[in-house]
Amino acid sequence: MNPLASSFLQLVTIMDELREQCPWDKKQTIDTLRSMTIEETYELADAITNKDWNGIREELGDVLLHILFYARIGKEENKFQLQEVIDGIAKKLIDRHPHIYGDVKVENEEDVKRNWEKLKLKEGKTSVLSGVPVSLPALVKATRMQVKAKQVGFEWKETSEVWNKVEEEIGELKEAVVSSDVSKIEDEFGDVLFSLVNYARFIGVDPESALEKTNLKFKTRFMYMEAQATAQGKNLGDMTLAEMDVLWNEAKTK
Repeated sequence: MNPLASSFLQLVTIMDELREQCPWDKKQTIDTLRSMTIEETYELADAITNKDWNGIREELGDVLLHILFYARIGKEENKFQLQEVIDGIAKKLIDRHPHIYGDVKVENEEDVKRNWEKLKLKEGKTSVLSGVPVSLPALVKATRMQVKAKQVGFEWKETSEVWNKVEEEIGELKEAVVSSDVSKIEDEFGDVLFSLVNYARFIGVDPESALEKTNLKFKTRFMYMEAQATAQGKNLGDMTLAEMDVLWNEAKTK
């Protein structure tokens, strides 16, 4: 047997044994697993952000275990078999890549994406946006919706046009702030964020990744400030803003 197939079957067997014999595993349902699956996915995302290849390998294993766990529960509930999960994704990939497994011709990546969305509509989807999960983080969701809208031609032509839209939305936000209308401020702030996500896409930046890197940068610098304050025998909260600014500027050079 192929070593990969053997390893996969061993993991399936272990999952079955745990489900049948372990008190904790026996108690789990799709509802109790949901939050843990989200956590494991974020741990994988962290490893990817940190370019931690050992971590990526480990977290992929955890995610794979969750896939097998759901498949096992699906079997117990007479909903589906693991074989159906595997066959389903294989068929989907073949059907949605007619330029590989059929006679469709494509010139570039954009042609592939357009064909993908057209095929999804033929499969019964009522909107190109229907495949965007409701529970996605807002920045990721905005990016995905914009990418999908692009596939049907709803897209700015020039990057400068997108930036003009950003400036327009910022102007409307300023007007809303002057009005002190909280609801309008929130609405216009959302428009600014959405337009910035669009601009990020046009200049080749993943906004979620960019913001997360800034979060990590802030965290590193702030923790440096805390450590330096402690080294000076002080509590950061008792220092003046001017004193904290000195430490912050030091942190930026590290």
